[in-house]
Amino acid sequence: MDLILWRHAEAEDLDETDDGGGDDLSRRLTPKGERQAARMAAWLDRQLPEGVRIWCSPAVRTEQTVLALGRKYRVHEDLAPGATPERLLALAQWPEARQPVLVVGHQPTLGQVVARLLGMAAGECAVRKGAVWWLRRRERHGQWQTVLLTVQTPELL
Repeated sequence: MDLILWRHAEAEDLDETDDGGGDDLSRRLTPKGERQAARMAAWLDRQLPEGVRIWCSPAVRTEQTVLALGRKYRVHEDLAPGATPERLLALAQWPEARQPVLVVGHQPTLGQVVARLLGMAAGECAVRKGAVWWLRRRERHGQWQTVLLTVQTPELL
């Protein structure tokens, strides 16, 4: 199974929102964030396998990020800011899902998922805004492993 984690692109600060700092879910992408999302979406569109399921946080900034991809996606509350790695992995059906899953979400949840799946002692990994971490579960010599296929940032595209 492939699990592709995409952190939302750069977003405005809380005090820059339309309601003046009230609602974290309403934060929108900055112009730089829109460019980041577009660059990463173009790269992902060329790389994503057929049949990929796409899940997105209900936050405006994550929906704006995934909209750049131009594919069907589903919003789920279990991916909202503050979500747990357990909820994300359950939604993605890791590692049993038969098709690849792309999740558009937030820190620190994405970094916690990466750390858990790769066995990092720190418990959390830094995931840059707009970046994609692509993980794969495979069997090798009778053992199951999680392999990091790639990490891509919009700045390098």
